Amino acid sequence: MDNGDIEGGPEDNFHAPIGRKYRPVVDNDSAVLEMSSIDPSGSSSSSSALPLPQAPLKKVKVSSQENMDSTVNEEMNGPQRESKLELFGFDSLVNILGLKSMTEEHSAEPSSPRDGENISITHGRPKTSDIKLGTMMGVFVPCLQNILGIIYYIRFSWIVGMAGIGQSLLLVAICGLCTFLTGISLSAIATNGAMKGGGPYYLIGRALGPEVGVSIGLCFFLGNAVAGALYVLGAVETFLKAVPAAGIFRETITRVNVTVVAEPIQSPSSHDLQIYGIVVTILLCFIVFGGVKMINRVAPAFLIPVLFSLFCIYIGIAAAGKDHPATGITGLSLESFKENWSSDYQNTNNAGIPDPDGEVSWSFNAMVGLFFPAVTGIMAGSNRSASLKDTQRSIPIGTLSATLTTTAMYLVSVLLFGALATREKLLTDRLLTATVAWPFPAIIYIGIILSTLGAALQSLTGAPRLLAAIANDDILPVLNYFKVSEGNEPHIATLFTAFLCIGCVIIGNLDLITPTITMFFLLCYCGVNLSCFLLDLLDAPSWRPRWKFHHWSLSLLGASLCIVIMFLISWSFTVVSLALASLIYYYVSIKGKAGDWGDGFKSAYFQLALRSLRSLGANHVHPKNWYPIPLIFCRPWGKLPENVPCHPKLADFANCMKKKGRGMSIFVSILDGDYHECAEDAKEACKQLGTYIDYKRCEGVAEIVVAPNMSEGFRGIVQTMGLGNLKPNIVVMRYPEIWRRENLTEIPATFVGIINDCIVANKAVVIVKGLDEWPNEYQRQYGTIDLYWIVRDGGLMLLLSQLLLTKESFESCKIQVFCIAEEDVDAEALKADVKKFLYDLRMQAEVIVINMKSWDAQAEGGSHQDESIEAFTGAQQRIANYLADMKSRAEREGTQLMADGKPVVVNEQQVEKFLYTTLKLNSTILRYSRMAAVVLVSLPPPPVNHPAYFYMEYMDLLVENVPRLLIVRGYRRDVVTLFT
Repeated sequence: MDNGDIEGGPEDNFHAPIGRKYRPVVDNDSAVLEMSSIDPSGSSSSSSALPLPQAPLKKVKVSSQENMDSTVNEEMNGPQRESKLELFGFDSLVNILGLKSMTEEHSAEPSSPRDGENISITHGRPKTSDIKLGTMMGVFVPCLQNILGIIYYIRFSWIVGMAGIGQSLLLVAICGLCTFLTGISLSAIATNGAMKGGGPYYLIGRALGPEVGVSIGLCFFLGNAVAGALYVLGAVETFLKAVPAAGIFRETITRVNVTVVAEPIQSPSSHDLQIYGIVVTILLCFIVFGGVKMINRVAPAFLIPVLFSLFCIYIGIAAAGKDHPATGITGLSLESFKENWSSDYQNTNNAGIPDPDGEVSWSFNAMVGLFFPAVTGIMAGSNRSASLKDTQRSIPIGTLSATLTTTAMYLVSVLLFGALATREKLLTDRLLTATVAWPFPAIIYIGIILSTLGAALQSLTGAPRLLAAIANDDILPVLNYFKVSEGNEPHIATLFTAFLCIGCVIIGNLDLITPTITMFFLLCYCGVNLSCFLLDLLDAPSWRPRWKFHHWSLSLLGASLCIVIMFLISWSFTVVSLALASLIYYYVSIKGKAGDWGDGFKSAYFQLALRSLRSLGANHVHPKNWYPIPLIFCRPWGKLPENVPCHPKLADFANCMKKKGRGMSIFVSILDGDYHECAEDAKEACKQLGTYIDYKRCEGVAEIVVAPNMSEGFRGIVQTMGLGNLKPNIVVMRYPEIWRRENLTEIPATFVGIINDCIVANKAVVIVKGLDEWPNEYQRQYGTIDLYWIVRDGGLMLLLSQLLLTKESFESCKIQVFCIAEEDVDAEALKADVKKFLYDLRMQAEVIVINMKSWDAQAEGGSHQDESIEAFTGAQQRIANYLADMKSRAEREGTQLMADGKPVVVNEQQVEKFLYTTLKLNSTILRYSRMAAVVLVSLPPPPVNHPAYFYMEYMDLLVENVPRLLIVRGYRRDVVTLFT
């Protein structure tokens, strides 16, 4: 190096960052160190004692800085050098950015953008090819060749004669404005990051998603293929016009009787157009098969005749009427200008020759469809984005320069052609440009032929690469035949494009082909404008285009102009093209492989969700707008089969809590352990749980929380899960039926703790007993849905019963509401009140009032004669034994009664009362609801200062012998309302 900052062997490839200047150091600088080898283990004590491989030691001079006197050591062990920044634990930026692999460890190249390409910089930049083009040859020249095609040479003067100068200027202005606005949108999107091959498909797909990208991309491919046929037909028609003897079949002769032109008008035979068109298409395909290198060599040879022919045309216009004047050519005349200012739309034959009995009628709308292909071609540069040195510089400058140049030339040409000849001459001389050209028409014929062939070559070059880019993204399996590896030519796609082009050539009618091309190109331009509009309007942090001259209103205007032009041309062609794009979109959405490219729709959904969340606020949701947001607790009481992260029936039950599938469920599970140790396991478990939810076709999200134990994990979940009013409002879990059978003594305290946490957090609770027998969507249930309405729960139990009726499995059931009256009350009055309440709630149900006597009355009633007595006796005995053990342990330790690690107060008479109440409720359920499809009963809160074991005994007695039971507890909020 010049300043001797870093001294080393020639193998060193260390460069200072751009813009940073290292100051030279002096000999007495304290920061000049000699690097010594370090033991790989990092032990400084043993590094000097162990023998090390011999390696040349290098001196590194580091600029001294203020307050910096630390030493730097680096291992230089042969050709391999450590590239890790040990303090940070990451690879150096050189490796991350893919600039150079210092450790010779290459990451696998993703096969498609779906695998990560173009999403993260850590995957490296796209592989560069050998051939790189600049702005002129890479963008401006291809765009100019595509824009200056056949329409200008053999149709433009005819358009001026038919539409007049005034409407022709309006026509050019509208079409030019459309392509200019599209060019601005294209420039903004293309400068917002690295761009691969595929041109507009790549831009639209990454902005609007793969479905929209593929549908518009395939239509644009068809447009390019058909445009190739248009240019080929134009070249052949010009050749046969210049050399009539080359025609194999007789020419078509049209005699014009309504004009002052006496001679007949001759047109080439359609069979000649077809034969020569097929031959020319095959020859162009051979050039395309030669690859980009051959195309780049041929392109200038096509461009030079274009420029020279334009020069000859303008010289001829200036000299027209003076040297060898032709019939109908007046030179630049004010009288001709005035005469041709207004429009004169006439009927013509299929060849465009005026004929009163002609089948083709023309209007301004038809002129738009005929002329618009003359301004297309602005995507020619972006189609070759993979071959450009700097896409973010070349595409904006080259595309907009070509657009402005050709639009200005068209506007000037309208004025010149309008003042050059009479209207009859403009309408009958198909090659007026050759007639007026200086010094003789042959040069123009050659220029027209080569320019149109050049445009055809660009179309046949861009279309296969576009198709190959769509196939390489691996979205549609049917396009796998057109895949190509990086750096190879798309030969199969080229053959397919040539086949389409030949098919259009066989049609042979230029004026019938142009509206089709127009629709496809306008559809693509509309997609580009909509992409920029969406990205600009959302203004995500990643939207930072280098091209600053853009605004969402301009993109919206461009998209609207495209749609307006489409309907101006032909509403029938517009409907057909939109239908074709919609069919492709539908096919891709069904058959295509899902991929996330970070498109604008995802950003729109995100911002819409944020705005909706803010608009909801943090206030209570009105009962009319209340939706259940269940928190599905997947942690099993016991074990599940391997690779099954959630009970299969929990997803079925979650679907039953939604009306027509609307709503969101949060499936959460707790992983015991330390977060730092189990973080990766939690990510894998979350992915597995999410996949399982999708498999069960349940709309929801999966969350895995790492905590020391289940209680701590759930307490954190119930406090923090959700945002604003989108927090879960119902906790759903399975009843632990196996706790006593498998002697899981820790379950009672955990179960009671979860219920208490839900009560404190004001969450509703739904506990499902008999989850294994819960029906899926195909198992139809009959009977009744019985509600044992004991306490006020905000109407949650009633709402759940109505949601169950909306499912196919329960739609045949009827609802029965059992009102439990603790004291002797007027049963009929209570029944009438409940019926009126249900009627106002728009709920149909049968109301049954049951008078449950108080505990004292039950005690006097003697022994129970139902089948619940055995369960009651067992619970009574187990509670007595547990209480005796607590008392003996407290006496032995000299402490008060302790349970679950905290002091408790036991009122034996109250415990007995709870048992009798639960027994009576269980007996009532078995008496009235034995055949019910599902039973809903209110959840009693855990008594304060009672052992969790006692509460589990109460609950076991309540659910005894009931096959399918929902235990529901509402929260301090109404979820139903009487009012509209």
